[in-house]
Amino acid sequence: MMGSISLAQAQSMITDSIHWAQENNQHIAVAVVDSVGELISFSRMDETSPQTCLLAQNKAYTAARDRQKTSQLAAWAKETSKTINFWTDPRITGMAGGVPVKDKAGKVVGAIGISGMAEFDDEALAESILAQR
Repeated sequence: MMGSISLAQAQSMITDSIHWAQENNQHIAVAVVDSVGELISFSRMDETSPQTCLLAQNKAYTAARDRQKTSQLAAWAKETSKTINFWTDPRITGMAGGVPVKDKAGKVVGAIGISGMAEFDDEALAESILAQR
């Protein structure tokens, strides 16, 4: 990735995610955001619930804003006895499936959020999609 995620890159991540889901009989929603959590691109498959759509976007937003996987945020909150309300931002989520996108220097340039499967399956797919880049 370069200094930011282009629309073409975001759409490619989404296309690859949905292609995998179709091959594996899953129904997912995928969001890609920029480094501050603003939506670049979003897609949902047919028969995907409205809650899944919201979660995918919030997972991507959280991973970009907090600069770490959403599952890591949840683990930290549990270890420190904090609730997600600690961040005072209703879009922050600790559900796994949000993964930051980093450039070659390790700087967070955005994030991908996937929802629709078990949390850690969402995260594994997001990591797999990013590993291809």
